[in-house]
Amino acid sequence: MGTSPQLRAPPLDPPKSAPDPAFSPSRSRHPPILFDLSRLLSRAERAVPSGIDRVEIAYARHLIATARDRLSFAAMAGWGRFGPLPAAGAIRLVETLGALWRGDGDDRASRRAVAAVARHLRLNLLLRGEAALCASARRSGERLVYLLVSHHHLDQPAQLQRLKERAGVAFVCLVHDLIPIEFPEYARPGQAARHQRRMETVAQLADAVIVNSTSTSLAFRPLLERANRTPPVLIAPLGIDLVPAAQSATAHSHPPYFVCIGTIEPKKNHLLLLNLWRRLAIEQGGRAPRLVLIGQRGWENENVIDMIERSLPLRGLIEEHNALPDVTVTRLLRGARALLLPSFAEGYGLPVAEALALGVPVLCSDLPALRAVGKDVPEYLDPLDGPGWHAAVLDYAQETSRRRRAQLTRLSEWKPPCWEDHFDAVETLIDDTFERSKS
Repeated sequence: MGTSPQLRAPPLDPPKSAPDPAFSPSRSRHPPILFDLSRLLSRAERAVPSGIDRVEIAYARHLIATARDRLSFAAMAGWGRFGPLPAAGAIRLVETLGALWRGDGDDRASRRAVAAVARHLRLNLLLRGEAALCASARRSGERLVYLLVSHHHLDQPAQLQRLKERAGVAFVCLVHDLIPIEFPEYARPGQAARHQRRMETVAQLADAVIVNSTSTSLAFRPLLERANRTPPVLIAPLGIDLVPAAQSATAHSHPPYFVCIGTIEPKKNHLLLLNLWRRLAIEQGGRAPRLVLIGQRGWENENVIDMIERSLPLRGLIEEHNALPDVTVTRLLRGARALLLPSFAEGYGLPVAEALALGVPVLCSDLPALRAVGKDVPEYLDPLDGPGWHAAVLDYAQETSRRRRAQLTRLSEWKPPCWEDHFDAVETLIDDTFERSKS
């Protein structure tokens, strides 16, 4: 069976006589951008995106729509090969991954399309590595801004240093959080040291830094002080991709249910919710509300998984989904009595923003990053306050809940963060960084 025309990847290497399609001269007053797609390429086999995946694909879509004439792509493959990507293939990867994660069309066809494009892009990296990337950048005749919006390969500063020196790029990076450094007990073994290297790379090499919240900025500041550097740091809240503009929630399902969104890992504190629901099961039996868990299974979560799979009182009350497309997540959120987020640490409250944008109340931990997003709308609880969470869930489960109605009233004044504001600020930062780099 032949490959359908829309799934064919671009040629692996352009003819030697043709101009390099990855580095076309800019005709814009804004600087040329070399955008790193390493994380999306590494996630091509994943059925659902993480929060950082959502950010990288949002940036890619924005740049493709607004800056295609000055946009080129690079990536690092899983085996460490760093090099340029052909623009047509990179754009196709963004399109096919977006369709897969949104749940557009046939799931198997979407997976095949992503796999085909990713395979060709990885072959490109095998044939054209770092030397080709630097040489192509120099041949473009213009200084580039290298933009990396994930933490991918930041623990390998030598490559970034060479890219800056050999290709003459200005390096702009987005920092999502410093949680593995601040709370190593919530990370995989060895992750704290690796993240420390990543953040030191940013502090030492970045010409400008983007952060998603004031909390992340404050956590990152000591590394800049130790590096004795003062690159500009832009605080730019992230936009929302899961849902469109704010709308009212649909009619609620019966029996009532609550939703928790997040990878099943220690910092998300799923154990509090499962112990709470075990108590509800004993107190109310079949009348207890349901709990819908949405997120992949992460690490150091044996107690949580044991309760989900083996606790008899929880059977029929807990629903776990590890790979839902966005359209299904949106539907489940809209019908929920509230989003529950009892996290111990967060760099940014994306699920909070998504729920509120759908008109769904939020019960979440009292964390600065979550307050920055939710403002005065959610109810904020201590992540260790079991009785407080128990009382809130019982109240919000009732159709007559005054607390829930009060939050919906507060929600009417809430303004969701948007990508347009984010990208306007980032574009100004990139332009300013480019001008400084020329002096």
